[in-house]
Amino acid sequence: ATVATAAREFAASAFSAPVGPTALLPSAGINLVLFSALRPALLGRLTVSGAAHAFALAVGLWASVGPAGWSVAVAYFFLGSAVTKVRFREKEAAGIAEGRGGRRGPENVWGSAATALACAALSASAGARRFLGLDRDLLLLGFVAALSTKLADTFASEIGKAYGKTTFMIIPPFNRCDPGTEGGVSAEGTAAAAVGGFILSVYGAWALKTLTFPMVLVSTLSAFVATNVESVLGATMQGKSGFEWMSNEVVNFINTLIGAGMAMALGKFILRM
Repeated sequence: ATVATAAREFAASAFSAPVGPTALLPSAGINLVLFSALRPALLGRLTVSGAAHAFALAVGLWASVGPAGWSVAVAYFFLGSAVTKVRFREKEAAGIAEGRGGRRGPENVWGSAATALACAALSASAGARRFLGLDRDLLLLGFVAALSTKLADTFASEIGKAYGKTTFMIIPPFNRCDPGTEGGVSAEGTAAAAVGGFILSVYGAWALKTLTFPMVLVSTLSAFVATNVESVLGATMQGKSGFEWMSNEVVNFINTLIGAGMAMALGKFILRM
């Protein structure tokens, strides 16, 4: 009961606090306590080196956008880990499951969240001013859209591999392919992408208290479009001759960059932010 009460009090104070920069040392101390308390759960989803890099990411996010913004990344992490485990044994038997039992390493941490961290850090720098013509709320929209894009991609991939009835290449002539093929898409995975992007966009709006419903729609649309562009990159460039440098993690980074960039462009020119 004491632990539950403490957790509720922490949540209440975290989400009532203004979104914004926090001193680096307190951010590191708080995350050290949280990571220590959650160590068993984290090491079931991250490698040891992945957890170390996730700690650095968490400190950066807490210092930039506070506990509320930090919680958006935590929501992405646990939702993405949960959907990865859907029908994991069947995917593993088919040879299309995530490696290392679904545990993420440093390359996954930064491929997924480097764009979000950049948007968060820039939003802290912007403050009440504009940064290169981008105001703080627009950068926070980019932050949420980047993480929503990666969750949409994870939902599309994992649900598509688990439940996709027909998988075909996203580029002409749209040949049928095996589940898990780079550039392969299915109706089930495509629908899951929209759901995943929407879920995290809604949560981000609730946690940050600065995103309006039109911004949620912009984030969801951007995440969906970017996820499909990522499939095109997978079909045309990833692993192809001359593009050996384009690993899955590089494609993930480009994916989140497109999602955040599209969301901020729509926010600036359509929503007039």
